[in-house]
Amino acid sequence: MNEVLQEIPTFTKLTEKVIRILGLNPNEFTLQVGTNTYLIGTGPRKFLLDTGEGKPEYTQLLFDSLKKLGENIIISDIIISHWHTDHVGGIDSILQYARENNLPLPVVHKRLDHKHDKPHQKFQQIADNQIFKTDGASLIAIFTPGHSEDHVAFYLEEEKAIFSGDTVLGQGTTVFEDLGKYIDSLHKLKQFTPGRLYPGHGPVIENGTEKLGEYITHRLEREKQIIEEFKTSKSSLTPRQIVEKIYAKYPESLWPAAERGVILHLIKLEKEGVLQRLSPGSDSESLRGKWAHINSKF
Repeated sequence: MNEVLQEIPTFTKLTEKVIRILGLNPNEFTLQVGTNTYLIGTGPRKFLLDTGEGKPEYTQLLFDSLKKLGENIIISDIIISHWHTDHVGGIDSILQYARENNLPLPVVHKRLDHKHDKPHQKFQQIADNQIFKTDGASLIAIFTPGHSEDHVAFYLEEEKAIFSGDTVLGQGTTVFEDLGKYIDSLHKLKQFTPGRLYPGHGPVIENGTEKLGEYITHRLEREKQIIEEFKTSKSSLTPRQIVEKIYAKYPESLWPAAERGVILHLIKLEKEGVLQRLSPGSDSESLRGKWAHINSKF
């Protein structure tokens, strides 16, 4: 949990088809020097995958990088992995720069999320399995909810690689909204047997299929630990009591985040008929209340 972050340059030509430009928005969640954004393609018309959070210095870095690549290099399309601000926040500034400098306006693609998408932003809806093509690159959209409901990953056919967004990170583990959907998405990505993952944050992952397996195993092992706590205690438990047991060796400062993760595991197990919530409702108070193993006898 206290892994030392690898240093990453703000501009890196990873392959002939993929260039990584960092969003210059570092914090404890975005890692290194912020969100990874990617220019994709071998010709003059590039795809831009994700846009950072809109830092002016990122916009300048992006367009300076395009100029260095060649006079006629443009962004034909912006493709968004999901609605979180550190991925969509740069859209407006990129479009504004293009207008002010008489550059072609990129078409912006995103899986629509009416709850979170800004009304003034117009997106072309991304469909599951939709194929995006530019010179040297074919991307297949893969719906991967879990981290967020609208999350999409992209399979780069020519490299047998996946742009994993925030479903898999280059270092550490990600957060998620729905654990059941998240694990299903990990299995879905693993079926592509990618050799490489280009994550939304952190360094490139060279052993993509193996890393996806590790993520799945980690989540299922945590789930087994939680079930074992119920079996051992033979009584109802709160998420906090579970955290105190299975995170006993970790600093207490990490326990609130661990408790949120445990609650998501409990919700998944409730949906699967393994656990039941003893406090009715879905508010935070009931979620932090007592839970019981359905097969237990009290």
